[in-house]
Amino acid sequence: MNRKIREAVRYLGYGRHAIDEQTLALVESSMEELSSGVRERFIYRIFELSQEGETLKIGDWEIKSRSLSKNMKGCRQAAVFAATLGPEADQMIRRASVTEMAKAVVLQACAAALLEEYCDSCQDRIAQEMAEEGKYLRPRFSPGYGDFDICHQEMLLKILQADKTIGLTMTKSFMLTPTKSVTALIGISTEQTPCHRQGCEVCEKTDCAYRRDSK
Repeated sequence: MNRKIREAVRYLGYGRHAIDEQTLALVESSMEELSSGVRERFIYRIFELSQEGETLKIGDWEIKSRSLSKNMKGCRQAAVFAATLGPEADQMIRRASVTEMAKAVVLQACAAALLEEYCDSCQDRIAQEMAEEGKYLRPRFSPGYGDFDICHQEMLLKILQADKTIGLTMTKSFMLTPTKSVTALIGISTEQTPCHRQGCEVCEKTDCAYRRDSK
């Protein structure tokens, strides 16, 4: 079972519990359908970053966030990042929800796993470029995570002109459109530090069915 399939199974709530062959086959076929049907795109721009206490400044953009400040500690630059699977994923899920609800649920999980892997691969590419300059990346940090307010989604998209560059917009409630998309800030440092913990590793909800170390 490759990583994408394993992650999709986790998003379905199986954790480390065995998945039946029929469901696994549906996951595999849905992942293949998505992988061949979406048009992944990403964009990023690098900006100088200043930090004072819990306040960060990227140009005229001021962000007050304790958790983001901790993530960015020691960084003098930041990459403003956005990626999307495009509208095709939403369309496929919407079509399936009309006649095959079970498949729609599986497609949702597969799209989440596919998007995560795509973002990781994009960040790897950025990391390689930065490595040539003797610089290192921190983990992605998205609006809505910790106390990094989701309202900052608006400025992030504006800075990237994401609507024109990769077709990414948002709703009045700051939700991304297409939905299978990610925005984030990525700290850039001249010092290589141990990777900050993130995701399941920092969550205190140990009984969550979606947890990576679920038993």
